[in-house]
Amino acid sequence: YYGVEHKEAVLRSEKYLKQLDLWEKRHERARMLSGGMKRRLMIARALMHEPKLLILDEPTAGVDIELRRSMWGFLKDLNAKGTTIILTTHYLEEAEMLCRNIGIIQHGELVENTSMKNLLSKLKSETFILDLAPKSPLPKLTGYQYRLVDTSTLEVEVLREQGVNSVFSQLSEQGVQVLSMRNKANRLEELFVSLVHEKQGDRA
Repeated sequence: YYGVEHKEAVLRSEKYLKQLDLWEKRHERARMLSGGMKRRLMIARALMHEPKLLILDEPTAGVDIELRRSMWGFLKDLNAKGTTIILTTHYLEEAEMLCRNIGIIQHGELVENTSMKNLLSKLKSETFILDLAPKSPLPKLTGYQYRLVDTSTLEVEVLREQGVNSVFSQLSEQGVQVLSMRNKANRLEELFVSLVHEKQGDRA
């Protein structure tokens, strides 16, 4: 690698191959690697000069979900250490997980360019899935649209101005224990669909 001394190149190669779970394949020819491994190898090669700016095009395409999440952790750590990353991705969950600023392109047109925080603030409501403890009393909520999916799963729509604190307060008063909570759908996906429909409406 140009400008990197051999000893340093060897050390960096080992470091990045291990961090990207490729160390066991270090003696394999690149063309013999799977598509996902080739993508990780390209990231390792790009990092050999330890650049301040890293541009990645669909880095996790073709990678299984467990490995994808591992790569997210690697990229977040890399960014925290001072590397600016420009990322293109079709995985909206990935964009929400990794990016502080985001641009959304639809048919070659930039339809949104803002911070992730500002973009998510445009959500009018979110739907949450609450996992309830077994044998919990039948929950009843005031001021929210909700439905009981089954005896231990509650789906609740929360308007942006409402927040979820009242949901937990009401359930607690009824003796209903919540084991976990998650978004029903990816928030960025909901916004993307909304923005696309907005643009299509403007053209109509």
